Amino acid sequence: MLIGKPADISSSEITSQSAYREFMSRRKLLKGAALAGAAALGAERVAEFLSPQTVRAGAKLQTVPSPLTTTGEQQTSYQDATTYNNYYEFGVEKDQPAKNAGRLPTRPWTVKIEGKVAKPLTFDIDALLKLRPLEERVYRHRCVEAWSMVIPWGGYPLAELIKQCNPLSTAKYVQFLSYFDAKVEGNWMSQSSISWPYSEGLRMDEAMNPLCLLAFGCYGEVLPNQNGAPVRVVSPWKYGFKNGKSIVKIVFTDKQPKTSWNESAPDEYGFYSNVNPSVDHPRWSQAHERRIDSSAFPKTIPTLPFNGYADQVAGMYSGMDLKKNF
Repeated sequence: MLIGKPADISSSEITSQSAYREFMSRRKLLKGAALAGAAALGAERVAEFLSPQTVRAGAKLQTVPSPLTTTGEQQTSYQDATTYNNYYEFGVEKDQPAKNAGRLPTRPWTVKIEGKVAKPLTFDIDALLKLRPLEERVYRHRCVEAWSMVIPWGGYPLAELIKQCNPLSTAKYVQFLSYFDAKVEGNWMSQSSISWPYSEGLRMDEAMNPLCLLAFGCYGEVLPNQNGAPVRVVSPWKYGFKNGKSIVKIVFTDKQPKTSWNESAPDEYGFYSNVNPSVDHPRWSQAHERRIDSSAFPKTIPTLPFNGYADQVAGMYSGMDLKKNF
């Protein structure tokens, strides 16, 4: 199965060197001001404030090329993809997860398998890494907040793990539960209305779709903590919040599982949440998206149905009213 090549980004959408240099100059000025104002915080907190990349794990991943990849679009820089994040357990502002997620303990790490399976299982993260060769896949990433990125992930099809779990024929959905420890993650969670631990889920056929990735890395390295280390789900045709981060438990069930954002605001965040430019969020349009980059004013581009993956996934929703079952 090959993903069709999208139209290349025009030269007018690529950040010029002069604009980038101007942006970086302003960033340096802001960093200098922050240093002066943060001196009273103490050396450890100043270092954390100024260097969010300190949570970067840096370990390289061995990956093989994959035909299930998106080509022809400029990739988001590592800096932008790792400092502009939604990970509410470590902060509600985009830059806070990179500063705070260093507290997340990624070793030892296990993933428990429960629910409608032949027998409960527990996988060690290092065993999961060796389950099969890791593929590099460049996918579009579309946030429900109408911004987007292009990210090279490292992982293998989620279906490969599901096969190892021996789900029963009655298993119709897969639920993903994220790491939860209020002592580690701080009080950020109280600033959101969603329930904890963070829960997401997919229908079984969605989870088994070849595009659905169990990811352990990005940009050729292990996942940074703020991007969902050490293991997460990537389903590129759905809004980003559907992709559970820092997964510690997978539950197979015969009923649609409760998921955090859908439970918190069902009129705004559906269980399926497939990218659909014709179905607006109640508070903003989904017809266009901001492609995040290092320029002062990121370009706005049209949003594609299923985030551009309709040929590979639309058949799973035949007969469904996607305006109602969003």
